[in-house]
Amino acid sequence: MTNLLLAIVFSCSLFIVLKSFSKFNINTFQAIVVNYLVAFSIGIFNSNTNFNYNEILAKEWIYGSLFLGFLFIIIFFIIGKTSQKNGVSVASVASKMSLIIPILFGIFFFKESIDIIKITGTIFALIAVFFTTKKEKGTINTSNFTLPILLFIGTGITDTSINFIQKSWVNPEDNALFSSITFLFAFIIGFLLIIIQSIKKRIVVAPKNILGGIVLGVPNFFSIYFLLNALQSPDFESATLFTLLNIGVILLTTIFGLLLFKEKSNKNNYLGILLAILALFLVTY
Repeated sequence: MTNLLLAIVFSCSLFIVLKSFSKFNINTFQAIVVNYLVAFSIGIFNSNTNFNYNEILAKEWIYGSLFLGFLFIIIFFIIGKTSQKNGVSVASVASKMSLIIPILFGIFFFKESIDIIKITGTIFALIAVFFTTKKEKGTINTSNFTLPILLFIGTGITDTSINFIQKSWVNPEDNALFSSITFLFAFIIGFLLIIIQSIKKRIVVAPKNILGGIVLGVPNFFSIYFLLNALQSPDFESATLFTLLNIGVILLTTIFGLLLFKEKSNKNNYLGILLAILALFLVTY
C-alpha cells in the first residue's frame, strides 16, 4: 500500500512541475530530455547493482527497457500535438481513460479476478475521469480525432508494457536499475531529436530549462520506481492497482490545482471527484 501511495504522490508531483513550466516560460521538451538524464542518474545511485555494461546488456528486460524509452518520447510528442489541436482537456481525458487497457490486459492475460463490484468501480472511475476534466466553456476540435485516439492507445500500451515487462523479466532488486536504463534510452532518443532539430534551426538551451529538467527528474524516477514496487506487491492485482493509481492522481491533482494554481472548478468537476471517491471505495472493497 505504501508503494502505491508514493507512486500516486510522485505522479501527482509530475503534473504540478509540468504545470509550473508555463509560468516560468520553460521549454518543456528540453526540460523533458534533461529530466530523463537526471532520472537515470538517480536510478543508478539507488541501484544495488553495479553499473556493468555487459551485465546490463545481458538482462532479459533490456529490449523492453529500450521499447519503453522510445514510448516515453513518442507519448510526449503526441500529448503536445493533441493539446495544441484538440485542447488540453481532451489530451488529459484521452491519457487517463487509457487505464482501461492495462485493466483489461490484467484480467484477460494474467487471469486476474473480476466481479460486479470491481466492474462498477472501474466504470465509475472512467466516468470520474471525464467529469473531473470537463469544462463548462470551450469547444472541442472534432476535426481530428486521430491524435486523441493515438494518445489513448499509446498511453495504455505504455502502462500495459510496464506491467508485462515487470511481471515477466524484472526482479525486485532490479527495479531501480531497470527504471534508470529505461530513462537512459529515453534521454538518448530525446537528445538525438534535439540534435536533428538543431540542424534545421538554431536551438538555445537556457539554464532554466536544465533546472526545470532537474526538478522534474526526481518525481519522474520515483513515480516509475514505486509503481514497479507496487506491481510486485501481493496487496493488489494490476487491474485494481492501475484503477487506484489513476483515481488517486486525479483527486490529488484536482485538489492541488485548486489550492496552488487557483483553478476554477464547476459542478461537473465536483461530480467527478465524488464519483472518483465512490470508485475508490468500490475497487478496494
